[in-house]
Amino acid sequence: MLSDMSAAGGPIDISAIASPEAVVAALAMVRDSVITGEGPTARGRVHFSRMLDPTDASWCVRLLTAAAVNNQPVSRAEAEVLFEINDAATERSDDGRFDDLFAKAIVHHAAAASGLPVPPRSVALSPGTAIESWAPTKAVGVNIEVLEWIAGQMRGKRRSNRQLMALVASLIGAATLPLTHLPNVFDISM
Repeated sequence: MLSDMSAAGGPIDISAIASPEAVVAALAMVRDSVITGEGPTARGRVHFSRMLDPTDASWCVRLLTAAAVNNQPVSRAEAEVLFEINDAATERSDDGRFDDLFAKAIVHHAAAASGLPVPPRSVALSPGTAIESWAPTKAVGVNIEVLEWIAGQMRGKRRSNRQLMALVASLIGAATLPLTHLPNVFDISM
């Protein structure tokens, strides 16, 4: 599948993205390039290992909003790779673009997995769209398993995303869940 997305080891061909699985494979290439400083998404430019720069963030945006997946919710597998990219990038020079995309994509997945309506990815993940304009703030019937999964991904990480933490905490909401469902899930102190 990777050979279908990159021509002769070149950059990823966004038009070849035909499914969330293809997005996952391409995001994995971005993750690997962030880790090593090499690979198809780092070719032709200076890229240091463990650095996430504006081009890396741009790759993530273009992959997640490819035409074939734009009207589908962000999948669990896509969200997992985004967590991996977030963990791999110990240095950032993207002016917060990835952090914004990351929070929006994770909440997009959580809301959709809870059966809540979500806008197309191109709207929800756009830097011009405020997450508060579409993300749920009160989620009656929220999917506890999804919130537990997100909490598990966030627990013990060196780098936390304050926007994501605040939104997930609002999804949980004191009125929505008895707190006994999620003991010790979040360490909100930052």
